Parts: sequence; C-alpha cells; structure tokens
Amino acid sequence: MSLTSKQKGVLRGIVTGAAVTVIAITSAVVWHPPRLLPEDGLGNRLVFALQWDVLLLLSLVLSIGWLARHRFFSPEDIDGGGLSSGTAQATMLQSVLQNTLEQVVLGVLTHMLWAVTMPLTWQAAIPVAAMLFLFSRLLFARGYEGGAPARALGFALTFYPSVLMLLGIVVQLVLGSQ
Repeated sequence: MSLTSKQKGVLRGIVTGAAVTVIAITSAVVWHPPRLLPEDGLGNRLVFALQWDVLLLLSLVLSIGWLARHRFFSPEDIDGGGLSSGTAQATMLQSVLQNTLEQVVLGVLTHMLWAVTMPLTWQAAIPVAAMLFLFSRLLFARGYEGGAPARALGFALTFYPSVLMLLGIVVQLVLGSQ
C-alpha cells in the first residue's frame, strides 16, 4: 500500500515528534538537573507536578480565549455553537479547543501518576513534558488550518510524552510489584 502525500506528511510529523519525545524525556531522566527536581516526599512531588501543569492549563486558556475572541468579533458565531451552525473558523477553533482539552486531561493525570510512582530523579520528566506541551499546542493550533500534515508534529509532541510516561509508569508498577 502506498501512502498519500498527506499520510507521508503526517508520518514525518509523528516520527519527528516521537524522536524528540524520546530524546527529551530520556535526557531529563538520565541527567535530571537539580532545578527540575522536587524535594522528596509525596506532597512535594504532587505540588511540583501541579506547578508545572500550569503550562498545560495555559494552553487550554489560550484555546478558550482564541475561540471566545473569534466569536465576539464574528456576527455569525457570537451566539455560540449551540445556537448556530458556526463558521469554518469557529469550527476549526472548536476542534483545536476540544483536542487541547483532551490532551490536558491526559497530561495532567499522567503527570500526577508519574509524580507518585516514579523515582525522585525521574521527576525531571514532568517539567520537560510540560514545556513540550505548551510549545507543541502552539504548533498544533498554528498548523491546524494546514491540515493533518501541518498539525502532526504539534500533536505528536503533545501526545507522545504522555504515552511514553504512561508506559514507564506501567513498567514501574509491573516490575515494582514483583
């Protein structure tokens, strides 16, 4: 089966995002700069993760704000999606917002689990993942109108850190219980 040009573009973004994710998260775990580590203790770890997750929430606030701003200045969209069919721009911004909300939920929950499950020196992965998240959400939103290939890298850099960290948590839980 040969891939379409869009599929090839998405694949490039996904592979690049996966590679950057593995390098960034692995680097944080291996080198764990002291500035990116919490003090030991369950409470400190959770506070640390939540403080970094402000970047995830910031991306959600930005997505909500972009849609609200558009609706305010658009006579066709000012009444909201429940009262109008919505313009193409409103639909696009709503899609970005929906995907961002989904990713924020996944990211925050993953970071909380990581904080309570993984070794102290591995906690540096949380700020790295949070910084990647904000940066990649901006890439995703900026590329959305360009179609799947244009948003693939932004999606991958948001999604794959959570996936990699979840895999690490599962491995830790399985190996730790033996």
